[in-house]
Amino acid sequence: MAPPLVQLSDISVTFGGTPLLDHVELAVSPGERTCLVGRNGSGKSTLLRIAAGLTEPDHGTRFVQPGTTMRYLAQEPDLSGHATTLSYVLAGLGPGDDPHRARYLLEQLGLDGDEDPTKLSGGEARRAALARVLAPAPDILLLDEPTNHLDVTTIEWLERKLDDMRAALVLISHDRRFLETLSRATIWLDRGQTRRLDMGFAGFEAWRDEWLAQEELDQHKLDRKIEAEQHWLRYGVTARRKRNVRRLADLQALRRARREHRRAAGKAVISAAQADKSGTLVIEAKKISKAFGERPIVADVSIRILRGDRIGIVGPNGSGKTTLVNLLTGQLAPDAGEVRLGANLAMANLDQGRESLDPNWTLSEALTGGRGDTVAIGGAAKHVVGYMRDFLFAPEQAATPLRVLSGGERGRLTLARALAKPSNVLVLDEPTNDLDLETLDVLEEMLGDYAGTVILISHDRDFLDRIVNGVVAPEGEGRWTEYAGGYTDMLAQRGGDIAGKPVTTRKTAAGRTRAAAPAPKPGKRRLSFHEKHALEALPKRIASLETIISGLQQRLADPALYTRDRKTFDETSAALVAAQSELAAAEERWLEIAILRDDIEGG
Repeated sequence: MAPPLVQLSDISVTFGGTPLLDHVELAVSPGERTCLVGRNGSGKSTLLRIAAGLTEPDHGTRFVQPGTTMRYLAQEPDLSGHATTLSYVLAGLGPGDDPHRARYLLEQLGLDGDEDPTKLSGGEARRAALARVLAPAPDILLLDEPTNHLDVTTIEWLERKLDDMRAALVLISHDRRFLETLSRATIWLDRGQTRRLDMGFAGFEAWRDEWLAQEELDQHKLDRKIEAEQHWLRYGVTARRKRNVRRLADLQALRRARREHRRAAGKAVISAAQADKSGTLVIEAKKISKAFGERPIVADVSIRILRGDRIGIVGPNGSGKTTLVNLLTGQLAPDAGEVRLGANLAMANLDQGRESLDPNWTLSEALTGGRGDTVAIGGAAKHVVGYMRDFLFAPEQAATPLRVLSGGERGRLTLARALAKPSNVLVLDEPTNDLDLETLDVLEEMLGDYAGTVILISHDRDFLDRIVNGVVAPEGEGRWTEYAGGYTDMLAQRGGDIAGKPVTTRKTAAGRTRAAAPAPKPGKRRLSFHEKHALEALPKRIASLETIISGLQQRLADPALYTRDRKTFDETSAALVAAQSELAAAEERWLEIAILRDDIEGG
């Protein structure tokens, strides 16, 4: 097996009293595809930053193979200090890297390179950061939540791009489908320790549950043994003194082991306060339309939503998903058409941007509205600390300002606020952002048991497949169509992705076949920056290769070379074959692009 590109040994980090990382190990070999999983706050991002050389551990060593090209994608990319997205991406290139690849990747990700970084949305900043780490074609990529703020189309493009690369990968993500597709090994970071599974994420959750069940059994046995020894201590100390002292010491060791054992973090207790049942008809939209300027967002759309429906809204960023939901829920008036809301509706909304949260509030104030120390949940009062515990917040966090909460904590807080309000219609805009996989499981269970209606905007394909029974997708020019089933069902019915391109199939790491949509391409074909660069650069390379071939042929023309220096003869012959092969490929590629250019210009 090849030596690792990066190796972390005996890494420890402590914030406060409890170690965040406790003598952990991480090794990544060339071409290895590893996902790093664990609860929010378990130290995954810290470990990745240590691997990237950006954070120093309290203890342990980091080794990187000399000459290794490594790139790290932060969970919150920093584009400050750059005038354009292109200058930001170019700044991440090494001395020998191709600057044209930077512009090519920006183009593939829907950016032109002239954008002002200070005016980018979260999704645009993420795409620029992806172009920056992909452009050098590194040996190892460390990616922290790479799918955050990306739409489904871009996520599927990124999957294909990473799958085709030779680079080793270390991935942190809450997107199950993304991890299943790309990972071949799993590192579980749990209570400061790392445990490795030589399988992709598809096999992880069953393995984790077995491991935790065995741990619980072992702790139960330990408790029973301590109980038996304590009984002996009270009633059976009659034997020799030495034996008694030794057995008492063993009992103290057992007690210490139980005391020092870090139990697994509990599960969130997510439940929605239920309002009275709504009418059978929840929402009926008839031929509604909405445009901003000359651009139609919704055009002549009719949708009927009944009580108990779970409707998923999907589409690229900017396609109008939020606008469509606002029209359906009555928050926005249509330019034409009619929306009729059913009887006795009680809606609870979760906004994508968490915009209703004041960063200066404390956690307690955000949950109680600044009024007392209780939270009203479906008309019943519950102490704020107890409600915080349901969403995995510690009691001492009650006075914590919201501005210092992590992304996952803000996500749980927003859910807690939305679900405290009695409802029979839940409107959730990207509820999975920043939530860990365990909390996602609980959220899925809650939505499965919810008696009302769910309208869900999400880019998480696995989450959609588990939750919804109908998917509404854009068709272009403001047209939207509803499909029965989940996201995968929608792909099968369309025979293509949400951009209308044919669907191919691919196998995940677990060997399962899954639909995968091809990368979106512009409607009118034009030369990419990569092709334009090749068209200009290839003639120079062809001329250079012809000169090299001529020199090699002259050297081999010496009849005495073979007998005088067999090694040089063999090396020169091999170099000549390689140069001739490269020349033929270069000429063929140049001719292919030249014909394509002529066809485009002629069309």
